[in-house]
Amino acid sequence: MSSFFLQSDFMKYKRILLKLSGESLAGSENFGIANNKVIDYAKEIQAVVQEGVQVALVIGGGNIFRGNDENVIDRVQGDYMGMLATVINGLALQSGLEKINIQTRLMSAVKIDELAEPFIRRRAIRHLEKGRVIIFAAGTGSPYFTTDTAAALRAVEVNADIIIKGTRVDGIFSDDPEKNKDAQQYKKISFDEVFNKKLSIMDMTAFTLCHENSLPISVFNINKPGNLLKLVNGEPIGTQVYV
Repeated sequence: MSSFFLQSDFMKYKRILLKLSGESLAGSENFGIANNKVIDYAKEIQAVVQEGVQVALVIGGGNIFRGNDENVIDRVQGDYMGMLATVINGLALQSGLEKINIQTRLMSAVKIDELAEPFIRRRAIRHLEKGRVIIFAAGTGSPYFTTDTAAALRAVEVNADIIIKGTRVDGIFSDDPEKNKDAQQYKKISFDEVFNKKLSIMDMTAFTLCHENSLPISVFNINKPGNLLKLVNGEPIGTQVYV
């Protein structure tokens, strides 16, 4: 079954990059992959794909491997382990999406031909044009870079209209809303304000890459059903960072 749909005239964005944390796949557990979360996220993505929106996806690997004692595993080796964790998560999401008849391609920044295509920019764009969901795995392929940076880089490379970061809170706040009930949510905020207020959204490399390429960022709660579709429709969901 083809996953290609004509884009609705009501969609605000034609091509998005969705960034998810690896921990989001663990659900209520602290590690591993929860099958119900794979299906939940697959259905959220399906809803926007069926409206003709082109979707690229980057997911972290923190549910499988996060941090290490550099006295045991050095930083570079640990970063490569994290890249492999993102491949595992990518395979899980690919399976979940294909179970509900969404065509996908898993593209890896590290050569792993038996499991994924190599990342080739023109090929990735062509997949998106054909309505396939692209899952970018293995980060940038180099140590010392986070999956936030990988998401920003891939979003710029495939000419995404926006990078959308799914979290477990409703957007960007003046303080951690899970620790401070009086924290105020920003509905819209500029890149300069984020810098000045020292708000933590992405690592600085990723954030600067978005800023320099005038790529807006939206932060929203991925765990509320229907939120992704509402956001792509242009509804005021979460927080948007604008240039």
